[in-house]
Amino acid sequence: MKSSIDLIKEMFYNIRMDMFVALADPTRRHILELLATSGELSATAIYEHFPVSPQAASQHLKVLREAHLVVMEKRAQKHVYRLNPQTLSQFEAWVQYMQQRWSERFEALDTVLEREKKKEGE
Repeated sequence: MKSSIDLIKEMFYNIRMDMFVALADPTRRHILELLATSGELSATAIYEHFPVSPQAASQHLKVLREAHLVVMEKRAQKHVYRLNPQTLSQFEAWVQYMQQRWSERFEALDTVLEREKKKEGE
């Protein structure tokens, strides 16, 4: 049976953690940066970088796992974390798509503004 805290978390996080919600927290972004730099780290090595309790850091790692941003592997008594390249590739593709869309919109706006400038100059 789930505790009331777990039920509240499920309601708050809408059961499935969204990547953007996970990325919104600076501690979780810092964890991702650590993993990007180190390749992989044990949970203990990650905890050592933060002034919060291991339980709080563990919750951040759980959110990152649920958002599929990191992968956890059990090695004997250790939990080892690394970035999930598939999810990060999907995120990168989305960012590039959005950049392209906004570039197209700004180019269209520039065209309209140039046309309006020419009309005013006539």
